[in-house]
Amino acid sequence: MGRVIVHLHGSTKQKDLNRLVEMYAARLNNRGVRIETHSNKLSPAAYLDLLCDLAGDVYLLDEGGQMEDSVAFAQRFKAWTVQTHSTHLAIGPAEGWTTKPNCACKRLSLSPMTMPHELASVVLVEQVYRATEILRGSEYHKA
Repeated sequence: MGRVIVHLHGSTKQKDLNRLVEMYAARLNNRGVRIETHSNKLSPAAYLDLLCDLAGDVYLLDEGGQMEDSVAFAQRFKAWTVQTHSTHLAIGPAEGWTTKPNCACKRLSLSPMTMPHELASVVLVEQVYRATEILRGSEYHKA
């Protein structure tokens, strides 16, 4: 069974946003999702190197990436959980992603709008939680 690992570049400095990340992380605790926070002292290039060396599929969250609605994302999440390898979702550093040749990372978008990486972290973990709720058939997703 594949695990989904959310990678964040540095801990969220804004207390309100950090509480939201922690709340969704707690809700996701027993659902095959792990959240890892990497040192914000890693340069954007070093962070990307770390991600490109991970085993499994790596998705960089980027405004230019592929966009999906929540239901389509939930179906993608379901496919990730039945794979034999892990899937990594990574929020970039504040400076954005650098380019690296020979890195097989894919790109997903949360929105075509630019947002601070700390806010993007909250949106991503909420959407991952929403995906689990859609798959469970709960009333959390009201669309």
